[in-house]
Amino acid sequence: MAWCPFARKMELQPESDQQPAIRPTQFIVHSLAAPWTAQRLYEYWKSSSLESHFGLGYEGDLAQYIGTETRADSNYAANRRPDGTGAVSIETASNLKHTDPWTDKQIEQLIRVGVWLHQHHGLPLRICRTHDDPGYGYHRLHSAWSSGGTACPGDARVDQFRKVVFPGIVNRANGHTAPVPPEEDPVPNLLNESNAADMELASGNWAGLSFRTAILLVGPVRHHTVVHLLFGDDTPADTVIEGCFYTTDKNGGDRSLYLPIRAYGAGGHQFTSTADVGAGRHLRFMVRARTPDHRPVRLLHRSVSGPFWTL
Repeated sequence: MAWCPFARKMELQPESDQQPAIRPTQFIVHSLAAPWTAQRLYEYWKSSSLESHFGLGYEGDLAQYIGTETRADSNYAANRRPDGTGAVSIETASNLKHTDPWTDKQIEQLIRVGVWLHQHHGLPLRICRTHDDPGYGYHRLHSAWSSGGTACPGDARVDQFRKVVFPGIVNRANGHTAPVPPEEDPVPNLLNESNAADMELASGNWAGLSFRTAILLVGPVRHHTVVHLLFGDDTPADTVIEGCFYTTDKNGGDRSLYLPIRAYGAGGHQFTSTADVGAGRHLRFMVRARTPDHRPVRLLHRSVSGPFWTL
């Protein structure tokens, strides 16, 4: 297990010994929505089913609860992936609505931990481009990092992460003492739309989906987009569900298809695409359900989310 030399060690048991090992490839920053010290957070984690690797109070009091090569459970799908990689997490004190900015002392400690993770574990000095891309990020950056969506760490701190914290990590890791403005903004915009209207899908026919509108993104952008679809419980188990991203011109013509993604049966299904969309092109999504007896199926809910970068 790896322990940060300038953080107070406050080891959580039995999690520290019983949870599986990870190879840390990401650093995810959280806000706690509580004005707690690192000591108070440690007391809370002892009775909780969740925990972070680090805790940080307003006064810069920094504690580590679990070694950075052991899984901690505050990052949902990023805690530990099937290939054994996982994220290092830090919870930071904030007001009850996590709307306040980090203090200067908190920012300094975040930079120090970020540099140590780069030097000790080799985290690359970039913001995570996708949910499993090595690098640095904040909790709401990728939907796969939370089970039900989150605003953490709040708009003020996202702005600080973009303008102060992450550039500070990069500059100090590269031997600079003064901030160097980034050449471009590495922090993405976020797509987050949904539609709860029921929709009947005829068996075997492709149907274009609208969320807020039928157009998900307009190029030129680089994106990592996740579509979630929920089908009724009466959907036969051997129903084939196919989702397909595609691009068009501004009039909906000149269609260019991505490879379809296949799922089966009732319940929730997820469809993901990471790609570039060219200038003037529109990204869209369509779905097809094929039942063995050719009956229609009912789509109950659909949502789309994910980061995108303007090229």
